[in-house]
Amino acid sequence: MSHAATISSRPRAAVTSKQHVDFATLGRAPMRLGLGSRRVTSHELGIVEAASELLSAPIPDDPVETSAPSLLRGFQATIPSADKSRTRRRQTRSVDTPHLGLKKRTAGARGMMIEGSEDSEDDFVAVGVPDKERGRKGRRKRGRESLAANKTFGRDELDRQIREIRRDKENLHVRRSLVNSEIDEISQKIAALDVIRSRLEDDLLKLQEDELELDDELEMVKEQLNIEESRTRRGISASSMPAHMQSSRRRKGPAFLPSEHDDLPPGVAFMTLEAGMTPVTALDFSEPYGTLVTATQDEPQPRVWDLLSGEEIGRLRGHTGIVKAVQVEDHICLTGSEDGSVRMWDLRRVDEDEWDRGLVHLDDVVEEDESQAESESVVIEKPNGIRNGVISEGGERGGQCVRVLEGHSKAVTALYFEEDTLVTGASDKTIRQWDLTTGQCVMTMDLLWALSHSSVLAPSSESGTFPLPGATAAAGTFAVPTPPYADGSWELYQDYIGSCQFWGYALVSGSGDGAVRMWDMRTGQTHRTLLGHTGPVTSLQFDEIHIVSGSLDRSIRIWDLRSGGIFETIKYDHGVTSLQFDSRKVVSAAGENGVKIYNRTSMQHSTLLTNGHTRPIEKLRYMDRYLVSGGRDSMVKIWAL
Repeated sequence: MSHAATISSRPRAAVTSKQHVDFATLGRAPMRLGLGSRRVTSHELGIVEAASELLSAPIPDDPVETSAPSLLRGFQATIPSADKSRTRRRQTRSVDTPHLGLKKRTAGARGMMIEGSEDSEDDFVAVGVPDKERGRKGRRKRGRESLAANKTFGRDELDRQIREIRRDKENLHVRRSLVNSEIDEISQKIAALDVIRSRLEDDLLKLQEDELELDDELEMVKEQLNIEESRTRRGISASSMPAHMQSSRRRKGPAFLPSEHDDLPPGVAFMTLEAGMTPVTALDFSEPYGTLVTATQDEPQPRVWDLLSGEEIGRLRGHTGIVKAVQVEDHICLTGSEDGSVRMWDLRRVDEDEWDRGLVHLDDVVEEDESQAESESVVIEKPNGIRNGVISEGGERGGQCVRVLEGHSKAVTALYFEEDTLVTGASDKTIRQWDLTTGQCVMTMDLLWALSHSSVLAPSSESGTFPLPGATAAAGTFAVPTPPYADGSWELYQDYIGSCQFWGYALVSGSGDGAVRMWDMRTGQTHRTLLGHTGPVTSLQFDEIHIVSGSLDRSIRIWDLRSGGIFETIKYDHGVTSLQFDSRKVVSAAGENGVKIYNRTSMQHSTLLTNGHTRPIEKLRYMDRYLVSGGRDSMVKIWAL
């Protein structure tokens, strides 16, 4: 106990001299204050500072676990001598009791012998039982009395036991407080570890996204290598190869971005373009900081922009109806209009100030005299109704409108081209395949014929959210009301073919009856119909494994191409009008002012709003971390993702 006395004298001396020992003075190194191998924590050092207040505080009869004990008090309550008073009381209450021989009985039951003793019946004594009531072997026949029976103590002894019992209760309170303090400390450590774990999980997700990005980049490099090998085999140089025969970057990604993009703040629209006075109907761009083409509801002439400077270069003149579909690849642009035609443009000639070439320049925006235009140019008609460009008086082809494709009887609402193949979808419920090198329509796929020969019925108006047209109605105009946007506005949706895309011979289309159809472009027939949407399909995209489709039924569905089932469903509060996805994310316009982003790795949702649109977004397009969106506020925003 001399060691305990030495320890107990140290805190009291520190308290008497009022020398507080703070944690900054002692430093962050682990300390050992003569307590064996026990590690002293900063919490216990704080207890040392308040030792005088803790020692002077009264201990209630029923202590409440509200205050932490002092280091000295905790030490005194946990040493083995703290239980000596309890042992003394037990021995005092049974001081006249003969030895029971329990140790020997236990050893005998185990077949063991106690050294220095013999097995004798005299060692087994029954307490409180007369000899005449014992059995032949000395065992009692009745239950024994209590060990403390007929035992009396003096007042001094009883007072002493009361004090000891209270001190034992105090020791239990101290031990309980120490255990609770350790539990709190462990809980704080667990909370800190949870924060570290969450941060590490975020880092792991970021590494997974970086790996997917590298995979996409590797695929793009391989594709460029294949193109270069194909050029070498054909003997075609890169400069002489037509742009529409070069590779499309829509399925592959990401593009190699300029270094300036890394300096932009993420999630912020850093550029704003005024596209007109009405909502944006279509847009696409060639590359980050490249050429952008936009179309609005009030102008049949799409605008051409320089994304590096943010200036409008000019307008594409030729369509007589609203342009509803645009695709830009390098310097080639294809547009589909309500006039039923598709036009191919050479964007390299966009700044040429020549009216007879179909371009309206910003410096010369005036009305053209139709009679003068007819006298200056001659249009050569082909038997199949395809106009092969505009021919000047000298017989030399000129102008940025390279080709006009005519064949649809109603508005062209979707188009997609790669290399020399173009696919268009129109409100006449047909999909046409074109050869861009010859300008010929090589195949027509009729959705009404596919419906009549399909064993799978399209969703009816009773099961859908919107009134869908009859599947067998050959006549009539398709028109359904859109669900209200976030600002309460709505309009009639009339694009029966909302989107289409092909890859090799596989073609996928989304239509107004809510179905996603897969076609074989070699035969022109459907081989699978994916049902699930209850509203018109407005947009879609697919890769090797999944099809992602957006609909006015307020959802995006991810389909598994291997099974044909729905892999995942993303629900929103408003209709989806545009989307694009890659292996890491799904970016969409879902009837709100912000751009919706769904992280496919972490399954988290986010919205881009900073410096964004003031009305719901209609169309969007992105490459890697460079995104362009067009809204109902007639504005085009350029974002850094």
